[in-house]
Amino acid sequence: MRRAIASILTVCVGVSLAGCGKGAAKGGQPLQVWHWMTDREDAFNELAKRYTAEQGVPVHFELYAPSDLYVQKVRAAAQTNGLPEIFGVLGETRDFASFVQAGHVLPLTPAMNDQGGAWRNTFFPIALEINAFGRNNPYGIDPGIYGVPIDVTNIQVFYNKRLLAKLGLDPNNPPSTWDAFLAVGPRAKEQKLLGFVSGWAELWLIDCFATDYAIHLMGRDKLEATFRGKMPYTDERWLEVLHLFEQLRDSGVLAEGIVTMVNKRAEQLFANEQAVFAFNGSWGVNVYHNMNPDLDYGVMMLPKIKADRPMVTWGGAGSSFMVNAKSPKAEQATAFLKWLTAEPQQRYLLEATHNIPANKLAAASLPGPLAAFADDMDAVVHPRLFGVQEHSTVLERFDKGIQSILIGEETPRQVAQDVQQVKAREETHQTSRAASHAIR
Repeated sequence: MRRAIASILTVCVGVSLAGCGKGAAKGGQPLQVWHWMTDREDAFNELAKRYTAEQGVPVHFELYAPSDLYVQKVRAAAQTNGLPEIFGVLGETRDFASFVQAGHVLPLTPAMNDQGGAWRNTFFPIALEINAFGRNNPYGIDPGIYGVPIDVTNIQVFYNKRLLAKLGLDPNNPPSTWDAFLAVGPRAKEQKLLGFVSGWAELWLIDCFATDYAIHLMGRDKLEATFRGKMPYTDERWLEVLHLFEQLRDSGVLAEGIVTMVNKRAEQLFANEQAVFAFNGSWGVNVYHNMNPDLDYGVMMLPKIKADRPMVTWGGAGSSFMVNAKSPKAEQATAFLKWLTAEPQQRYLLEATHNIPANKLAAASLPGPLAAFADDMDAVVHPRLFGVQEHSTVLERFDKGIQSILIGEETPRQVAQDVQQVKAREETHQTSRAASHAIR
């Protein structure tokens, strides 16, 4: 599961953005920004040029990809206090919290609240929530905002309109129920098409799919009860969730080998019109535009199982930046991020990268499929916003168990029993660690 984000340094309180930026070391070393976003490299470089021209402050974006390489780079730099002025944190909430606890991330609440909350009020609320820690958080971090969202995202189902028509279905009315969705499998096979693709070799995408349906079927309160150890994974409600993957496998709607398919491969298959459906994030709009500008597709929420229950979508802040609290240029870095997330720059990023801006004004009128994603931001859920987070080892076993179901190696009940055993071990270890600390 994929996502981003201490002492308070002086931020540009009472100073205009232009004055703060131009107060930076003109003609000195540029503000360094590390990122992993390969699709935004050219756009970021262009914005860096514009900022230098407007504010007289040089900015340098440095790309590290793939994401695994980026994670290693940032962790190594943190250990040697070698982080740049601006960077992002990829990983779980615990990873984000560890950077804050170590004093690497500048608290941004004062800057966000300055001038009556002018900066804060430009963002989609959920984008800020994912970059914040609330009161009584389990990490003991002071409540506040610690990251700046650049865009927002959620994950839904892309459908190829031409292929739906080829299967005898209404291209403007895709299957919206679970049974109708599964029924596409045999039709697709008859036409030698792939029904559904996604990068399910990447566990986080499986976890997104499963989390959406767990909340749809049993509610977020039951999900959190399980994370707290109050309801076991062997409960019938969790078995119902796991059984969905058995149904997917048996329906024939899934592409063969989906558990070994990385998302880039899944994106290629959908862009090349070999697959009817693709489970992917809003960033797919930009990916598919680059791969096949003539692709005719729509976007829909995952099909419902229970008509009387809402469907949710996994998402939030797509990518975010943090300010290095230990940098002498933290003030200038904050000023740059204010500029970067202002409406003109956000509109440019929208046009250049086809991602939904984190700035609400810039996202007010979106084209085509992006509008469908943006319209569903009020249905977004994200594990970082839950009252409790599950242990990473438990999630890994759960997601790998789903892969085992999909290839017929394990039954839903076997997976549930194994996951519950891992959960029990983690709870025992946690109790032991707490007792050990109490003795000390």
